[in-house]
Amino acid sequence: MSLRKILLTGTLAFGVCAAAPSRASADWLFTPFIGSNFGGSANIGGAGEDFSDEFERKLNYGASLAWMGGGIMGFEVDFGYSPNFFQVSPDNGSFNLVGDGNVTTLMANVVVGAPIGGVRPYASGGLGLIKSKVDDVGQFFGEISNNDLGFDIGGGVIGFFSDNVGVRGDIRYFRSLHDSDPNGIDLDLGNFDFWRGTVGVTFRF
Repeated sequence: MSLRKILLTGTLAFGVCAAAPSRASADWLFTPFIGSNFGGSANIGGAGEDFSDEFERKLNYGASLAWMGGGIMGFEVDFGYSPNFFQVSPDNGSFNLVGDGNVTTLMANVVVGAPIGGVRPYASGGLGLIKSKVDDVGQFFGEISNNDLGFDIGGGVIGFFSDNVGVRGDIRYFRSLHDSDPNGIDLDLGNFDFWRGTVGVTFRF
């Protein structure tokens, strides 16, 4: 997916949300979530050790904390963890919540959205940390751990069935960034990207 398509998607979502009526009060929204990653690829080794694959769907869980103002704008901190991201084949069918080949994301996002009745559609995007760790000598030639600057962009819908509790569906695209200028700052798209789809319970207060 090109950067132009990502930006066009975000702009369209912004326009849809901006046309919706806004709520007068400000809200804090806390959402624990669970879901899966899909459609990812990576250049893990950096210096010649290259690994690319359409990764299998892998468990991802985490939480987000968002503040929505009286208008359509808000802010969010999103934390996600995928314990077995780089496990391409099953390990005897075991279920591991803390895997060796894991990916952690921590993003600070701008959120655009407004309630329409009991439903709040939104778009979200921002920058943060994408931390990847691979510990599989046979597949990746040793342990590799990277802390990369990255971005995420996406959106979803929250449906509230009471004043304080609702259900959220969310899909986001994550991609690493790298500095291509050794003498300054010139950020380009990195080689590590994936999608994340989640569902969660949202608590409004």
